[in-house]
Amino acid sequence: MNDTTVTDSPASPALKLKKRSRDPVLTQRLAFAFLFLSTLLIIVPVGLIIVIIVQKGLPGITWQFLSDIPRQGMRSGGIFPAILGTIYLVSGAIVFALPIGLLSAVYLSEYARGNFLTRLIKLAIVNLAGVPSVVYGLFGLALFVTFFKFGASILSGALTLGIMILPIIITASLEALESVPQSFREASRSLGASRWQTIRYVVLPNAISGIITGTILGLGRAAGETAPILFTVAAFYLPQLPGSVFDQVMALPYHLYVISTQVPNVDEKIRYGTALVLLAMVLFMNLAAVVIRCRFRKKKKW
Repeated sequence: MNDTTVTDSPASPALKLKKRSRDPVLTQRLAFAFLFLSTLLIIVPVGLIIVIIVQKGLPGITWQFLSDIPRQGMRSGGIFPAILGTIYLVSGAIVFALPIGLLSAVYLSEYARGNFLTRLIKLAIVNLAGVPSVVYGLFGLALFVTFFKFGASILSGALTLGIMILPIIITASLEALESVPQSFREASRSLGASRWQTIRYVVLPNAISGIITGTILGLGRAAGETAPILFTVAAFYLPQLPGSVFDQVMALPYHLYVISTQVPNVDEKIRYGTALVLLAMVLFMNLAAVVIRCRFRKKKKW
């Protein structure tokens, strides 16, 4: 009788263990539900924005719209100068930022000592990646436009965008280099390779996916920024194409801002069509980053 009473008692160890086993399951379900709702709060608004832009902008996308120059004060015609100007600026930014960013990451990862100064530099680089773009625009205005006297030009805008995306490239390249196992370096050095040969033939090939991904993501940010080019290069209305790096150009972000706020009676499909072209350009860069990362990851043996 006493044994049966103890076994069936609510305070028995068997019932306590059963209650405890139910609590983690309930907690896990609540956590999954919370994460799912959080994901919806992010995806749904972004999805609605994309649907609205595509729905209202797709009727305005024609070959003439993509290849013609603006006409009638940007109320008709196309956006070809803005597209070409954006390509010029992004190309100039990456030509400037990629070599400096990659070499900086190689030095911090492979050559610099792990002391307080190195940690301070890495922290500063991470903080620079979060600086508002308007600050970079004012910096480019003061340094390149005024001090170096480049004027409002492609060169000033490209250098400003390059400085803006430089922390992104350094951070992504540094993480990619540090993700390569240390045993790879030790095996290469034990076979008689120098430090630079190890970096060139062992470390960089295994980190190339992360480096390219960070670079393309930086390009996506540069292509969609308005504030830096507003101070350094963008022209309000410039139907002719640039002749040199010291000329002004139109750019898609600033062109979209102008026709949406400064020019009255612009057809809605022109505004949304411009936004759709800019969105497609940025999404294409991000998609290219994903594809390249997946392709290089398949080639890894670790």
